[in-house]
Amino acid sequence: MSGSGLRFAVVLASALVLAACAHAPEAPPGTRVTAEQVRAIRPGASSRASLLATLGPTRKVGFESGVETWLYQMPVPGGFDEIVVLLDAQGVVRKLRRRAHIPAH
Repeated sequence: MSGSGLRFAVVLASALVLAACAHAPEAPPGTRVTAEQVRAIRPGASSRASLLATLGPTRKVGFESGVETWLYQMPVPGGFDEIVVLLDAQGVVRKLRRRAHIPAH
């Protein structure tokens, strides 16, 4: 995927995930992670398999290009931080975003 294609995928994925999360209830059990688990995610090195082994399955948004976004929640006082992970078509983590403090519903 070219640099501009990856940037477009990141923007599109982020918009879709944020739109879905604006109205979505809290993530079901199993999609919550700790700060220690988040620190273990390494863009360029972590893979789909390592995410599943370390963090477990979660909500995903997949695209025809093979790019995926995975969404986790990290509990914080009064709510949670949203962790969005972008994987390329080969299953390698390319980006990691943390959206801070979303109030609990």
